[in-house]
Amino acid sequence: MHVAHLSLTDFRSYAAVELALEPGVTALVGPNGQGKTNLVEALGYVATLGSFRVATDAPLVRQGAARAVVRSVVVRDDRQALVELEINPGRANRARLNRAAVPRPRDVLGLLRTVLFAPEDLALAKGDPAERRRFLDDLLVARAPRFAGVRADYDRVLKQRGALLRTAMQARGGRRQSARRQDAETAFSAAGAGDALSTLEVWDAHLARQGAELLAARLELVELLRPLVARAYAMLAPSSAPAGIEYRGTSPTGLWTAQGPAEPPSSEGAGAAAGSPEPQGAGTAAGPPERGGTAGAAPSTGARGPVADRAALEEGLRASLLEVRQAELERGVTLVGPHRDDLLLALGELPARGYASHGESWSFALALRLAAYDLLRAEGGDPVLILDDVFAELDSRRRRALAEIVAPAEQVLITAAVPEDVPAQLVGARFDVMEGSVTRAG
Repeated sequence: MHVAHLSLTDFRSYAAVELALEPGVTALVGPNGQGKTNLVEALGYVATLGSFRVATDAPLVRQGAARAVVRSVVVRDDRQALVELEINPGRANRARLNRAAVPRPRDVLGLLRTVLFAPEDLALAKGDPAERRRFLDDLLVARAPRFAGVRADYDRVLKQRGALLRTAMQARGGRRQSARRQDAETAFSAAGAGDALSTLEVWDAHLARQGAELLAARLELVELLRPLVARAYAMLAPSSAPAGIEYRGTSPTGLWTAQGPAEPPSSEGAGAAAGSPEPQGAGTAAGPPERGGTAGAAPSTGARGPVADRAALEEGLRASLLEVRQAELERGVTLVGPHRDDLLLALGELPARGYASHGESWSFALALRLAAYDLLRAEGGDPVLILDDVFAELDSRRRRALAEIVAPAEQVLITAAVPEDVPAQLVGARFDVMEGSVTRAG
């Protein structure tokens, strides 16, 4: 898979730009602030319908313009596909495939798959759980685009249930003086909202069903990623402790497995479910990686990985919701579910967050991205690798190791402030980016 052409209209700093690309390595070189990242951000948007830099679409539209258009020619198995995305802040975005309109923009997901490394990736190791949840969910969609719908359905149910819980909290607040000694459910009923409790049970069922599907997919994904992360990290930081990952849920039992809730390794799980901050525990570290392997090796667990017991997960989620019902009615928020879970990162027996050095954190973030690349490649075709100003952040040893790992990819796009930031192993085509113009060098 590779991108043959990128065309932008009113995207970020570009009024218009045309960029012809080819397989192999392409470097986009220019001083900071000239628009290099805007180009690769556009390709990432085609792949994910989102930006790795901002949470909303409005900043993607050039100042003064009403909309932005991104066009990309994607080549896969000698077939070309023209993907066009029209970004309309405040209104529905539109998409076209081979010049024909598609019902929804998400119908073009899967046509282009990318794995993007950027300085923002440090948040995977040091940031909040939301960063790691997004990593997992974006990879799920890249592997199987239908999960964009699963995630949207879960978010819709979560929003509806949250609105009902806020109604409960407000109703209880209105009766606070007369119901001071009552528990949350009794006070809620006393406020005349008893019927809403029955409605809440219906939304519990919806949340458990949709959440179990998303949770099952995440658990299966983590099992596939675990050996790949360990192996990639060992190549980037061979002298460090082995890297491990574990999925931590916010149910009262804390730790989820493919079969459902597991016994918690400590007592912190129940506290998280009852409304304490999102979990930050260390989890269980994976064993030492297999030495001598490559980050590009196919997953040893098989192409699709273990199959999670969705029925057990659904039952566990419903039970967890019942256990935290009173706390949810008091706070007006949903305290249990995939939207509050975390991917725990560990180096040996210690959590990476708070214990890993800056270099180790960078290596862990890169290992997660390399594992994603390996998994996507094993399941059919090299994704496009994008390295946005990454090498300037690495010491010479990690720079050399990363360059050797990614060099065989079908297409690699690199942004760099100066040519010297591009490792010798990744010399290829070069474009100079300066003051909104993109010109091929040499």
